[in-house]
Amino acid sequence: MSFPKGEGLDKALELLKSIKPKKILSTIKPPVMPGMPTQPIDPPSEGSTAPEANPPENLTITLKGLNSMHQVEKTSILYAPPEDKLGFLQNFGEKIQALFKEAGLMIEDSRPLLLHATIVNMIYVKGGRQKGSKARGKWDKSVIDNARGILDRYEDYIWMKDVPVEKIAICRMGAKPSVVDGVEDAAYEVEAEIDF
Repeated sequence: MSFPKGEGLDKALELLKSIKPKKILSTIKPPVMPGMPTQPIDPPSEGSTAPEANPPENLTITLKGLNSMHQVEKTSILYAPPEDKLGFLQNFGEKIQALFKEAGLMIEDSRPLLLHATIVNMIYVKGGRQKGSKARGKWDKSVIDNARGILDRYEDYIWMKDVPVEKIAICRMGAKPSVVDGVEDAAYEVEAEIDF
């Protein structure tokens, strides 16, 4: 979403506040896996029900591994993808995205929704002086030359496991530098959020 001079932001915030996450989650159907019957082979016996993969009442996120946003040979962003074997998280994200597209708040984009948590973004790495610049410590854009070793090292690394999704937020683009307890960091500013 892009809101030059804040135009459309109020409409987006209003739409966000109208979303009922649990209701949307309840509409998600589990995927049909290749080779699996769509109907039970044996009808359930009296008083029992056939087991099925219903959507969970709440979503949790497990982040595992590390991927590169660009070509591995020269990248500036590394991210952790969520584990989502049954596709509930991806499907949920796509349904939320569709609401904003239908309201005319997002431009058409043929790329699929990429759920991820950015682990490294070199654009925010504090560097020394740029050539010809007197501004010391300015935020420089850097790249990682051949990230293959880093990706291999963290291939099975679990960044977080089964963390409940508690909020859905609209954030400003571009992380803002911050210092918390003496540690330099960067974070996205939240415009508005709703409880899950």
